[in-house]
Amino acid sequence: MKISEFMNKAYVADGNISLKDAAKLMSDRNIGSLIIMQKNKITGIITERDIMKNISKLGDKIDKIMSKNVITIEKGESIEDAARLMAEKKIKRLPVMGKGELVGIISATDILAHSDDINEDFFFD
Repeated sequence: MKISEFMNKAYVADGNISLKDAAKLMSDRNIGSLIIMQKNKITGIITERDIMKNISKLGDKIDKIMSKNVITIEKGESIEDAARLMAEKKIKRLPVMGKGELVGIISATDILAHSDDINEDFFFD
């Protein structure tokens, strides 16, 4: 099954907003991460965990706190490929790209929610 069947909408923010504003935006939209973009290029990602680890820096800009060198995956890849990549890189979220543009995001939770659709051999390799 392709990632595009399971991905969710990715929410984007500018790296100049404060950690507090990012936390509010994530809370208001009930999301676990924001993709940071500048000129249609991903420059970082900020997650709930990043916010919790930096709670004392709520006034700081997120570009000082976000994870850089974001790992992405193409929308045509399989859900198994996404799970392998997440496990290998020890990450829980992957921005999904299509033709060089951000088209969504997939999380470990999304994969687990659809584990019945994943090839059984994946789990027993």
